Amino acid sequence: MRSSPDLLGGYRPSRSPVHRTPLALKASAVVALSAAVMAAASLPVLGLALVLLAGLYAAAGLLSEAWQPLKLMWPVLLLLGAFQAFAAGPGTAALVTGNIVACVAAARLLTLTTPVQELLDGLVALARPFRVLGADPERFGLTLALMMRSIPFLLGSARDVRQSAMARGLERNPRALTVPVVIKAVAYAQQTGDALAARGIGEAPERRPR
Repeated sequence: MRSSPDLLGGYRPSRSPVHRTPLALKASAVVALSAAVMAAASLPVLGLALVLLAGLYAAAGLLSEAWQPLKLMWPVLLLLGAFQAFAAGPGTAALVTGNIVACVAAARLLTLTTPVQELLDGLVALARPFRVLGADPERFGLTLALMMRSIPFLLGSARDVRQSAMARGLERNPRALTVPVVIKAVAYAQQTGDALAARGIGEAPERRPR
């Protein structure tokens, strides 16, 4: 069964200036751009942000990837835009949906131009100051790594089950669409747990007899 890394924006190796930019700078830029478009709540600012993002995608050699979020999110954006247009007008609808697209595109550019391990190392580094509160940065990183591996697998599982149901004329049968996905998810979780236990990860410490 195939996974679906493209849905989350898998890393695309390159030597572009965007790829070579340090992770801290790229992550700060994503946060700053997202905060700016949300705080400004202005169509001109949104337009400027989208033009800037298009330029960054082009500089990274990934301009064809810039529209991927729209291809993946268009049903949700359509419903949200229709509701906002009805409730507050077309200008607000364009602003709300455009802000979402800008934030998702910015975050996706980060994942497209940064190796997964580098992203995880950066998140673990951010968690280290919380060690004084009892946090375990390494366990946090392991959890994120498992999540980033599991989500594409589960999405791919749902896609394969849907295609199989369509081939049998059962695309409108909720049981045919959900039960195989649940079974595969449970099996995957069991296999992951067994693999971790085999490496001594996640086991509760044994109590020594007094």
